[in-house]
Amino acid sequence: MAVQPEGTPCWADAMFSDLEGAKSFYGDVLGWTFGESSSEYGNYTQAYADGKAVAAVVPPMPGQEGQSAWCLYLATPDAAATAGRIREHGGEVLMEPMQVGDFGTMVLVRDPSGVFFGLWQGGVHEGFEARGVPGAYCWAEVFTRAPEKSDAFFPAVFPYRAKQIEDDAIDFRIFELDEGPVLGRMKMTDDFSPEVPPYVNVYFTVDDCDAAVERATGRGGILRFGPMGSPFGRIAALSDPQGANFSVIDVTTTEGRMPETTDVS
Repeated sequence: MAVQPEGTPCWADAMFSDLEGAKSFYGDVLGWTFGESSSEYGNYTQAYADGKAVAAVVPPMPGQEGQSAWCLYLATPDAAATAGRIREHGGEVLMEPMQVGDFGTMVLVRDPSGVFFGLWQGGVHEGFEARGVPGAYCWAEVFTRAPEKSDAFFPAVFPYRAKQIEDDAIDFRIFELDEGPVLGRMKMTDDFSPEVPPYVNVYFTVDDCDAAVERATGRGGILRFGPMGSPFGRIAALSDPQGANFSVIDVTTTEGRMPETTDVS
């Protein structure tokens, strides 16, 4: 696998107090299988779709127990340099660059609007081994109540170009690299409870959105939005039984025209 362009979403993981419960839920909903837990790395456990690594689950470290949430990692060729730019542009480095064996180097950060995400400088583990196939990562969106902060921050830290969706009903921006769109930014409206913090919403691909929702709700997940058709695919937003938000998308079932966009300088 070639080194991924800086700013490319390259990995996702989540902490779960009930690790076995998370494995059972996502195994049923997304068809994941799981590798052996690595006791050397806090029982970090990789998830696989059709034999390809697509995510990981891990129990919380002592003192970090709380509501579960998915963490998206963005690729960087130099974790320390990117962490420095994050500070320069008003972000917060929550965990300094930490080498994880020969797998790579990780950093945990927050953008100025409060959105939590990670950086990953790949070593032998470069990130997702599959994308866009059932069970694998497909897309992600920054959900924030202060879009102006995120809009200034992300293109300053990463080599993103920005496009604004022309739609009076939503405030949505797309960040692109040379390879095309890599990340969305959605303004959180009053539809979101004040207790819901800003977050990155990770989309996983499924071959049938409605069936995936039925499996998720049947296992104690909560349907937050959808299922609904879109030009990008049929989508639904969910929370798993431990409170982690995620979305599912069937990219083979599209509906409507692609939205118009405007380049943002």
